[in-house]
Amino acid sequence: MTPRRKLELIGRNLWWSWNPEALSLFRQLNPGAFDASGNSPLAALRRADSDVLDSSDFAARVDAAFEKFETYMSGASVDSSFPSTAYFCMEFGLHESLPLYSGGLGILAGDHLKAASDVGLPLTAVGIFLRDGYFKQYFDSRNRQQDEYSSIDVTLHPLELVEDEEGNPIIVTVHLGSMPLDLRAWKLQVGRVELYLLDADFDHNAYEYRTLTRRLYQSSQKTRIRQEIILGIGGIRLLRTMDKSIDVYHMNEGHCAFLTLELLREEQNSGGEEGVRSKCVFTTHTPVMSGHDRFEPKLVTSELILIQKHLGISDKQLLSYGRVNPSDSAEKFTMTILGLKMSRSANGVSRLNGEVARRQWHHLYADRAVEDVPIKHVTNGIHLPTWASPAAREFLSVYLGDWESNRHQKSVWSRVGLIPDDELWRYRCDLRERLVEFIRDRTRRQSFVQEVDIDPDALTIGFARRFASYKRAPLFFFDLDRAAKLLSNPDRPVQIIYAGKAHPADTEGQALIRRILEITHMEAFRGKVIYLEDYNMQIGRMLVSGCDVWLNNPRRPYEASGTSGQKVAIHGGLNLSILDGWWPEGFNRHNGCLAHQRCDK
Repeated sequence: MTPRRKLELIGRNLWWSWNPEALSLFRQLNPGAFDASGNSPLAALRRADSDVLDSSDFAARVDAAFEKFETYMSGASVDSSFPSTAYFCMEFGLHESLPLYSGGLGILAGDHLKAASDVGLPLTAVGIFLRDGYFKQYFDSRNRQQDEYSSIDVTLHPLELVEDEEGNPIIVTVHLGSMPLDLRAWKLQVGRVELYLLDADFDHNAYEYRTLTRRLYQSSQKTRIRQEIILGIGGIRLLRTMDKSIDVYHMNEGHCAFLTLELLREEQNSGGEEGVRSKCVFTTHTPVMSGHDRFEPKLVTSELILIQKHLGISDKQLLSYGRVNPSDSAEKFTMTILGLKMSRSANGVSRLNGEVARRQWHHLYADRAVEDVPIKHVTNGIHLPTWASPAAREFLSVYLGDWESNRHQKSVWSRVGLIPDDELWRYRCDLRERLVEFIRDRTRRQSFVQEVDIDPDALTIGFARRFASYKRAPLFFFDLDRAAKLLSNPDRPVQIIYAGKAHPADTEGQALIRRILEITHMEAFRGKVIYLEDYNMQIGRMLVSGCDVWLNNPRRPYEASGTSGQKVAIHGGLNLSILDGWWPEGFNRHNGCLAHQRCDK
């Protein structure tokens, strides 16, 4: 098999997204094409430098990577008695070259698939092919965020159209009201896990309906409910058409909860509602009540008229699945309530988030004490191989041995205490220097000018996440004089790096970004406060590896989990956070908390 063919097979599987030695091969083929495509391996392979591809040294590296890939893909699965799971989510953060994500929900989902692949869980994932992805961020002359959407070229990414045995695209149909909408699907291979992405953007459908699957989190309520019908009902029908045997349906947030109505339609002559509940589990992430999708009753009954007819139920009965009080004709239909009512178990994404969710939905279980509301918690983790920088892998392998294969064993991490202080400090300095080089290069290509006098020897603070108002990005600068003193001490140099997007409809979040940009131009902060444009997974990886301190100061308890601080630890960085999200479970009163004297309150 030629090196090109081996690279083609590797490039067709997202395994490369957590194997940097494979990614480095594709970058070497054509660095310009690789960078321009958002780090897409297949784009680089298409424009490969023949001198590189024909090199004997390069071929040997390809052989080693391909052998590792084959060994991984042929790895033994878990006991076949483990239930097969369908994992539904609106967004998946797998790699920056595939912008199918906006924030933490998608990053969790992507890490979930990779972790399932690593341990051999029988999991099949379902999402939507967001051809335009999430937006690219740039700024106008008044520091106002602008958005640009660039369509994903399927030929430059490991996307495979799902076909039947005769080579014809598999088509399933859903109804939006009484109007049929045809859906095809694209497959992404994520290690040993398959992800299927539903797509309405092809010539079976009228143009105005083809755009339904193009963009993430559109503001129109009609568009949103239709996307959720596509994901939930269309996803189940796709699995059935492909003859996928599924034991458990995992709904990651309420966007996909309409799948329960499709399951109920299938169960009409057998288990009914209890049969559906026995197969479904539900995860809620949203501690802000306004963040849960709610739809006007007339919109629900008009868009679901055919499935309601198949179920043989009244408007009131249909709406009751998404209402606290079925008799309240004015109450909106809430997708989270549908998910909770039709699942055998539900969980938040941290211990604190579980407590918040029980209080949040207590009115749905008014006959029970708050502590008996049936919502537990499973605290989010991260997929370490995705977020560990190449330098981290090398450093940790020296001192911890095969940490990657044994990363769930506490004994492996206990060896960290044996690392010599000077070696640990050298490691931190190396990672910081790599970040500084990245920032210098990145800021030269941004849409706005800022002074970047970044210091590789300065204490570097990182703040990168969605610019939602509750995350309070500018809080560091609440007292400008104090902030100026902290950042201007020549004996203790400090600098702070920001990155993040605000949703195009979130004017408050966009105002917070403008405030940060204003601060970057103030005399006291010029060159010491840096904003990186167009936040994505690549920027995230660089920041969590190179920053010395990771700052997290949301309004408690609005950070459901927030796992970026977990990614800092493997790089020897410090998580500095209020006690929100996962951090109350990680804090031991000695390892980094804001307002330390009040950390037990």
